[in-house]
Order: sequence, then structure tokens, then C-alpha cells
Amino acid sequence: MTQIYQHILALVFAVKEISENPQLLPNITLGFDIYNNYFHPVQTIQASMELLSTQDRFIPNYKCDTQNNPVAVIGGPNSNIYLHMATILCMYKIPQLIYGSTPDVNNKAEDVFFHWMFPNGAHQYYGLLRLLRYFRWVWIGVIYLDVDIEKTFIHNVLPMFSQNGICFDFIQSLPKMSSTIDITKYVNEEIELCHVVMRSTATVVVFHGEFQTTMRLRSLLHYAEFEELPVKTKGKVWIMTAQMDFTSDAYQRLWDVDFIHGALSFAVHSKDMLGFQKFLCLRHPSIQKVDGFIGDFWEHAFNCFFPDRKVRGICTVLDKNVEEMCTGTEKLEALPSSVFEMSMTAHSYSTYNAVYAVAHALQTMHSSKSKHVPGKDGGEGTRQNWQLWQVQPISQCNEECHSGYNQRKKEGKPYCCYDCLPCPEGKISNQNDLGNCFQCPEDHYPNDKQDLCLPKVITFLSYEEPLGTSLSIFSLSFSFITVLVLGIFMKYHNTPIIKANNRHLSYTLLISLLFCFLCALLFIGRPEKATCLLRQTTFGIVFSAAVSCLLAKTLTVVLAFLAAKPGSSMRKWLGKKLTTSIVLACSLTQVVLCSMWLAKFPPFPDLNMHSVRGEIIVECNEGSDIMFYCVLGYMGFLAFVSFVVAFLARKLPDTFQEAKSITFSMLLFCTVWLSFVPTYLSTKGKYMVAMEIFSILASSAGVLSCIFFPKCYITMIRPDLNKREQMIKRGK
Repeated sequence: MTQIYQHILALVFAVKEISENPQLLPNITLGFDIYNNYFHPVQTIQASMELLSTQDRFIPNYKCDTQNNPVAVIGGPNSNIYLHMATILCMYKIPQLIYGSTPDVNNKAEDVFFHWMFPNGAHQYYGLLRLLRYFRWVWIGVIYLDVDIEKTFIHNVLPMFSQNGICFDFIQSLPKMSSTIDITKYVNEEIELCHVVMRSTATVVVFHGEFQTTMRLRSLLHYAEFEELPVKTKGKVWIMTAQMDFTSDAYQRLWDVDFIHGALSFAVHSKDMLGFQKFLCLRHPSIQKVDGFIGDFWEHAFNCFFPDRKVRGICTVLDKNVEEMCTGTEKLEALPSSVFEMSMTAHSYSTYNAVYAVAHALQTMHSSKSKHVPGKDGGEGTRQNWQLWQVQPISQCNEECHSGYNQRKKEGKPYCCYDCLPCPEGKISNQNDLGNCFQCPEDHYPNDKQDLCLPKVITFLSYEEPLGTSLSIFSLSFSFITVLVLGIFMKYHNTPIIKANNRHLSYTLLISLLFCFLCALLFIGRPEKATCLLRQTTFGIVFSAAVSCLLAKTLTVVLAFLAAKPGSSMRKWLGKKLTTSIVLACSLTQVVLCSMWLAKFPPFPDLNMHSVRGEIIVECNEGSDIMFYCVLGYMGFLAFVSFVVAFLARKLPDTFQEAKSITFSMLLFCTVWLSFVPTYLSTKGKYMVAMEIFSILASSAGVLSCIFFPKCYITMIRPDLNKREQMIKRGK
């Protein structure tokens, strides 16, 4: 058949591509032998035996030309080919790639050496069933080829169709063909089958066969033209299976092809490979001298003959109508598609893929060999004696556990049967089939696959990173603003608005705020022993001093109001002694707490390796969380008292009194630090430190803006309001 020649050309084309590809098998020459089995079991077995014999000497199981060992066999397109060659080749563990119908292989030992390039027929049968049910074609006829693979279709598939509501008017096999068949008997059987089909009331006929079976269908329909059958009964819908190709023999080329119009056929994925059609067009008997098939193909396909050929092709000899000589100008593209396809057919595409599958397998095998060459010390690892059939046979109860997993024994099963479970959090396994995962070193952490320990990164809030740079800029900026405000107050210290509410307390408060802004810098940079000792205690003391000043200011306003009443004894409490005592007493209490903290539980630099995955956090261990929260709580207590007193005194009729400003500043202060505690506890590493710096800067800036910006505005922008007359007027 001319179409099979395309299968050969697809093989040659694939080998040519591989030979020209420097990335694939660069040091290996890929060759091939082609054996014709004539679609006959005996010829198939003989071809398989020849593979195992010395070339040109048929002595089975004796092969001395080791340079010509087959690495794989590509077989097809019919099932009887590989069913018979498997009997011989599987014993020698030769891989077989099948590009035709997929048989039902019952021998599991043989099935190991098969690789199907053609799709599994089971999917096709489900598709066929759905097609019939979709169009409600429930009354059908079936014709099948009487070979081993078809028995699976008859005994397994058709009962499934019956169970799904499909009924059969007839189920007939094609007459068997053999070299000893009586031609007259064979023709009579075909004509009888033709009568069964054409007289059937079933409009749909499923024709199940193999590669060359289409020729049998054409013959069957051709007989119908010479029989006295009603014309209207010839309108059948033929449904053909995927393994059948639209082929014809030389004597069929002029027959009617109307039957194909309206017929349905399952298709197999194919693809026009780049350069394949050009490769076909370059094939010609005058050019391809080493092609032993092209002469026969040419004479058969173009129905001509070469007078100088010593051996005639069998098809040419049998065709008595061949009278023309081959001119050499014939074009393959001019042939009908039933004689020769120019696009790559499904079977040819499967052959092409089979060649590449062998090439990639060889490349993988040879690259594996190169990874296991023996060392100079004669160490282990030589795997040079790989056999061509190996992907290393495995006989295990279950697949091995890969790295990142560990074994877990199955209940009620032998110890060699186990489940593979992922390693627990924080542990890894870096080998296959480990019984237990193990912990990474303390300064390492597991990767996502839990099969490797990675070194942890050392982190802290540094000046170089954007977050540290931004916070240090804010700290210095607010410090500069505080110094500027202090300068304004000192320059205009004799003006009424500066003198009101005790200017000495204002100076003390501004200096305390300046230190508050600057102490934020102690939190940035790599923690050292000195900075760990100073940063929390300095922050606690200067903040307590600032809040003490606010409390003193608020009490001054309240006492001044009470002292203004006739006969009040509160006047003796007014003055610097009271405010100084309040500031010192409140600040010294915080100093005592911080001194106890430093004496008993001093903070120190520490490496936190567990809080954040993949990081070693350099931080200050506070020594005692209780002392830290005592210092913070005392500062909060002072702020709360100042807020309450200022809130109660906010409406007292006093000139330039700061109770309202202190109320707002303490409200902001308390809000910031109440939010700080849960946020501080929920963050880790440098972000926890950044959160504390932000709270210091935000609360200090709130006090600075609420208390001093209104006075600076009047002093610098509205000096007309900074007069005693205005104070008296506004105080009434």
C-alpha cells in the first residue's frame, strides 16, 4: 500500500532531523533497519528473529555483529504485527514502540516493554457511544475485521453498547483472507455480506477495522453496484474507527468515492511538521538511489513502469493495465489523497514521535552514564553496564519517600509498607526514604520544600535601610523644631504669653521633649550593651519629666483659680517650689524604677532566632518584661492624671491658661500608647522597634504642637495679641 510508504518517510525524516540537531545525541549516529512483515504472523515472527541474528545470516539467538544492536523496535500499523513480535522481543527485553491499534495485552510481563504511540482505543469507544446516543442512532449494524483485537471489541465493547440502549440489526465479520483461500468462495462471502448490509433497515453502520480495512470497505461497496439492490437502501452513514486510514489499492483508484461523503471517522491528533512536505517533494527515484522502496512505490502510485529496472514491483507485475513508462516528471502532490497524502497522517506522526522518544531515551541514558563514571580512586558509582531496556526495575510495597518527607508505618501492614508524610514544621529530610526528619541548626531554617537548610539572615533596624533612615530624619527634624521653639521662647521671654503659665516649666518641658526626640536614635542601629541599657530607661525618665511638667502646669492653673477667691489659703502653695517639687517627685519615682530595673534585670543584646522564619533578629532583651511594663505603666499613670486634671480645668476663666491644650495633648498621648501595647506585642523584629520609635515621636510631637505652636503663632504672627490689655480682655 502506498500510504505505508509515508510511514517510512516519516521515520527517515525524524532520523534526519535528529542527526542534524547538535543538542540531541551529539556523539551518536542513529540508524535503522526496515523489515516487511507483509501483514502476516509468520513473516512478523521471522523479522523479529532476524533482529536477533547476525546480519545476512539467519541463525536465531546467535549475533556476532555487535555494532548493529537494535535499541528499540517501532512496530505497526496493525495489531497482529506487535502481538506476534512481542513473543520474541520481550524475552530479550527490547523496548517496542507501537504506532498502530492498541491491543488488549494480557501478559503483564510483556506489557512492561510496550510504549503506545497511538491513543488507547477505550476512549474511542466511549466517544462512539456518546455519538450514537447524541443523534439517537440506536438501531445500527456492525462490521468488524476477524482478528484477535476485534474480539475485544465484540465481547467487551458491544455488550456495553447494549446496556446503554443501542440495538444491532446485524453484527458481521469481514471474510478472512489468506494465501490458500478459494477466491470464488471469498467473493461469494463478500457479496453475501453486501446483501446483508444493503438490505438492512439500519441507516448507521459501524465499521471497525485496522489500517488497511478501508480497502475492504471500498470493495464491499463496489460489489453493491453490480447487485440488484434498491437504490434508496444504499444511503448509509458509515462510522469508521481511528486506526483506519483512507487508503486504496492501485486497482481501486478509479472507483467511486461517494461513500466517503457523509461518513464519520474518529481522528487521531497529527501535525504538519515543518519541512516535511518539502522533504516529500524532494523524493524521486532518480535522486534517492539508496531508497529501496521508492521504485516500487513510484510504479504503484503513478501506474507506470521503469524499463531499466531489473526487478519489477509485485504490484506492477500484477497490474496488466500498466502500459506507460515513468517519465520522471511525476509529482507526488498530484496523486489523489487515497493513494498518497502530502500532509503527515496520524500513523506517520506516531512513527515520527516514536523515533524522537527513542532518541530522548538514549540521550537520558547516556547523560546518566556520564554522571556515574568511576573516580580515580575506584570508588562506587559505575553504572556503565546499563542495558538498553532499563529505567531500573523497582519492586517495592510503595514508592519511596522523596526528600522533604518521612516514613510513617501503615497500620496492619509489614514494616516495608509505609506512608510518606511531609516533614513537620521546622524540620527537613534531605535524602529519600528517611525514617525521621531532623531539625536544622539554630542559625539555619528549612526551605519551602523542606529538603534543605538555608542560613538565616541577620536583621536589625539599621540607619542604612529606608525605614531606619526615615525615622532618624523625623527624629532630628523634630529635635531641630524643638530647639527653634525653645529659642523663640527665650528671645521673647518677657512677653505676656510666654510669662503666663510659668515660663520656667515651659523651658523644662521643651528640654524634656528635645531629649525625647533624640532618645529615639538609641533604638536605631545594631543593639550594643550600652544602647540596650540606656534606651528604655532614658526614654522612661525623660518622658516622665515631660508629663510631670504638664501635670505641674495643670495644677498651677487650678491652684491659681482657687487662690483668686477672697480669703483663700491656696496662695501660699503658688510659686516655683510647688512646680519644682511636682516635677522632681514624679521624675525621681521613675528614676527609682529604672535604677531597680538596671540593678536587678539589666537589658542586654540578644539574638532571637525563632520569632521570624529565616531571620536572626539582633535585639535588646529587656531583661524583665514586668519592669518594662512598670516603667511604661507609671508614665501612662502620670499622663492619665494630667489628662483628668486638665479636662476638669479646661473651662476655668484664666488668661492664656493651657488646660485645653494639655487636655488635647494628653488625649493624643494616651491614644498613641494605648494603641502601642497590642501592636508592640503582635509585631516581631525590627518592625517592633520601629513601632516604639513611631510612638515616641508621635506622642512627643503631639505635646509639642498642642502646647507650643499656638503660643509661637501669637508671638511670631500676631504680636498684637501678645499684650497685657488683650490678656485682661480675653480673661474676662
